[in-house]
Amino acid sequence: MEFDARLLRPAGGFGRRARLLAAASWAPNAALALGFFAGLLLAAPPAHRCRPDPALLPPALRNLSGPALLNASVPRGPAGWSRCLLYRYAPGAAGPNRTGPCTRGWVYELPAAGLRSSLVTQWDLVCSDRWKVPLEQTTYLLGWLSGCIALGLACDRCGRRATFVFSLVLAVPLGIGVALALNYMMLLSLRLLLGAALAGTFLSLYVARLELCDPPHRLMVVMVAGFFWVAGELLLPGLAVLCRQWRLLQGAVTLTLALLATCWGCPSLFPESPRWLLATRQLEKGRKGLRALAEGNGVSLEDEFYSQEHLLAELESDGAPLPRYHTLCEVFSTRVIWKNSLILGFTAFIGSGIRHCFTRNLAPYLPQFYFSYFLLAALEAAACLFLCVTVNRFGRRPILLLCTILTGIASLLLLALTQYLLNWIILTLSVLGIASSQAVAMLSIFFASEVLPTVVRGAGLGLIMAASFVGKAAGPIMDIQNNRGFFLHHVVFASFAILSVLSIMLLPESKGKGLPESLQDGESQRRPPLFRSSRRRDQLPLLSPRSAGHAPEAQDYARLVTATKKMLRSHRPTPPRDRQLLLEPAPGGDPQEET
Repeated sequence: MEFDARLLRPAGGFGRRARLLAAASWAPNAALALGFFAGLLLAAPPAHRCRPDPALLPPALRNLSGPALLNASVPRGPAGWSRCLLYRYAPGAAGPNRTGPCTRGWVYELPAAGLRSSLVTQWDLVCSDRWKVPLEQTTYLLGWLSGCIALGLACDRCGRRATFVFSLVLAVPLGIGVALALNYMMLLSLRLLLGAALAGTFLSLYVARLELCDPPHRLMVVMVAGFFWVAGELLLPGLAVLCRQWRLLQGAVTLTLALLATCWGCPSLFPESPRWLLATRQLEKGRKGLRALAEGNGVSLEDEFYSQEHLLAELESDGAPLPRYHTLCEVFSTRVIWKNSLILGFTAFIGSGIRHCFTRNLAPYLPQFYFSYFLLAALEAAACLFLCVTVNRFGRRPILLLCTILTGIASLLLLALTQYLLNWIILTLSVLGIASSQAVAMLSIFFASEVLPTVVRGAGLGLIMAASFVGKAAGPIMDIQNNRGFFLHHVVFASFAILSVLSIMLLPESKGKGLPESLQDGESQRRPPLFRSSRRRDQLPLLSPRSAGHAPEAQDYARLVTATKKMLRSHRPTPPRDRQLLLEPAPGGDPQEET
């Protein structure tokens, strides 16, 4: 079924109604970005030191106060006061003879990331408990991963709009629960569920937005949504400064989600995708959605266009139309669709996972939280802008190949030559690697959404996004282990980046093409040559491809066969007598003519 050419274009294509719906789908990205990045500010570690404990001091020093008590209790080094140790005094000793852990808690230097209280200060997640901060971040990403898989399946079974509304309505009470969490374990479980709900919202919105567009406008609509995501990321620190408390910040983010559910729950702002309805053979609902789109675009079509017979002809279906849904298991039984999904999931995983190798190099040069935060947001916007300028001009596959090569080269140079390079070269390579890896992850997801068929687009794209979140979780997992094994982590991802260069060449090109609707459409995609051939193709009738204007006719083909046989027979030597008898024509036949 060619939905774009035969149904969407007569209904007005990317007309007024389609443009309004696309623009309405951008604003939720900013609210979802607030929810995704809020965890970075909620768990931002402030500078801290041990609170002095006079009970550990000798009797002669227990009446000290102020700086004198601090000097007698807390060790001090070149980097400042010790964060996790206090002096210990032996009985009768005039000075300390060893150190030990803090006994009365910590003193925090606030605000941190604009907040006067955070998860760290709430439950003292420092020193021996500092691993709980990256564990919380890993759990949250695990929630996004599981939400992409589970709610991606729901997108293909229940519809884009139903999944969007369900996920958004579920996210509101979960966000309130996070703001009111009483202990760390309660926070951990609620953040896991909140991540899953936000993942379903993001995925269903992404798929519905893409299916609304015709081929020339798909990239720009998706990339503008990416700019709104960056805008939400940039607004979050300002919101944190206004709220000052982590519970208020979480409440403010949840309030934006509640407003989103109230407004975008309306069918006029987020209707069900007509493309998905028709691809799954829900003709009555698909007819209504297509009519509403055409009328909103200012196009008036005859009733015959919406008739069941016309839609069945476009669907290439015979008999009574019954809804037909496809499962993820059917993707595993395909060859081309599964190959494309595997390659793009691999590149999305690499683009997200290798970023930690570059951001770790920024730590010595960007000690301030806000500076590194805004730098990463700016690089994400630069990656969006680069894709907007290049992808429609040069194609999806060449730009994905270029960004992957840049990522691999930057990673290999940092891996092999860090100790020999100047600081500004290390910083430049790290910035280049972050921008190119961000472009790889974004383009892999967008590319996958174009080559996956409509009937399994939600589940397939959910798997690829899940692979991306597995890569994102590599950073917090390394922090749990205090970055032990970082060199091996860097070697593995650099090797994967080089390996993915070869696999990208096996992908098809989706530039300017309609979205595949059925599994058969997805299986018919073929890999184009990487470079255009300068040789002209053979135009003989037997060798030229069959096209609309130059299809060889049966009579011309028969004449060519007959002429070829006569020519070969005229140049053939006279056969022996015993074979000649076999070649004599039947009685009444023409010895000069063969059929």
